[in-house]
Amino acid sequence: TYNPLPLKLPAAIIDNGSGLCKAGISGEQAPRAVVATVVGYPKSKAIMFGPIQRESYVGKEAQAKRGILSFKYPVEHGIVTSWDDMEKIWRYIYRHGLRIRARERPVLLTEAPLNPPANREKMTEIMFEHFQVPAMFVGLQALMALYASARTTGLVLDSGDGVTLAVPIYKGHCLLHAISRMNFAGRDITRYLATLLLESGHNFLSSAEKEIVKDIKENLCYVALDPGHQKHKGLVHKYTLPDGNPVKIDENQLFRAPESLFKPSEAGTPAPGIHQMILDSISKCDGNVHESIWRNVIVAGGSTLFPGLRERLLKELQALAPCGILAKVDAPEDRMYSVWIGASVLTSLASFKDMWVTRQEYREVGSTVLQKKCF
Repeated sequence: TYNPLPLKLPAAIIDNGSGLCKAGISGEQAPRAVVATVVGYPKSKAIMFGPIQRESYVGKEAQAKRGILSFKYPVEHGIVTSWDDMEKIWRYIYRHGLRIRARERPVLLTEAPLNPPANREKMTEIMFEHFQVPAMFVGLQALMALYASARTTGLVLDSGDGVTLAVPIYKGHCLLHAISRMNFAGRDITRYLATLLLESGHNFLSSAEKEIVKDIKENLCYVALDPGHQKHKGLVHKYTLPDGNPVKIDENQLFRAPESLFKPSEAGTPAPGIHQMILDSISKCDGNVHESIWRNVIVAGGSTLFPGLRERLLKELQALAPCGILAKVDAPEDRMYSVWIGASVLTSLASFKDMWVTRQEYREVGSTVLQKKCF
């Protein structure tokens, strides 16, 4: 029998990222749980049958035991590549992050635009069959980020850990034909920084040491307004390793790593930079929407947090914008979570209740049911 009660409760919202899953409850201002999208498995049977008998660890728990575990990252470039591991992360989120039963509330999950339809269908199947959710919806990440900034028209440059997208949106609709997508993002910047550090004799190649490189990236790297001018300053930074030893890092490496967002070819990825992606996307849109999109460029995702990124992007876009059009770039303070926040806002609107795909509809149509209702 169909029970309409769960649809009246605020929904669970899970923003599935390649690097982090952000989860919380609709109507709240920030996610309750931020879980690293990683599952760790014991490297040897001896560990598995030791004093703590566990087959796997999720998120921070896995990262804390990185020496004895091998890691699986179930989301690569925004696409789920291991459903078993993804399911473990969702179970962990419901049990420890949200502390609610999946069957008690509808759930909104997010995904990157231009993902293969099979990704969405499998997600639908797992949520209805394994988690027994009463209803669900899949939201496009860029659209959610735009809603978080209280706009319905603009272009979202969303760069996280696995994928970077330029997504033009007009009156609440993603202009799918005009999206630029690049499989180069935070994880690749970290890898490139490790290569740069190797050139100066710092070897950070194990999975534990990759976390150190990520930490250097998040705390010391920045985007230079004029990289050519910056190169000749020759400054050196001190960084303290987890074991207490200091290392010296050349300033050049600190801005060269994120410079790869503007010149991915420097990091070995033949692709246009983020400023060029934005230009390519706008040029594929209808001429009469160009100006409103140029004036509403929004950056979202963890890889847009580098100091100096907004200023540099604005400088590049102003050089590319047609004569007489002023480019504007908005970098909201909470842009790490803007996709989640937008989904929280969207699901709390009274008009949204008709958007849910119910278990009843799933039973009638099957896993393709979300292709019709979610955009």
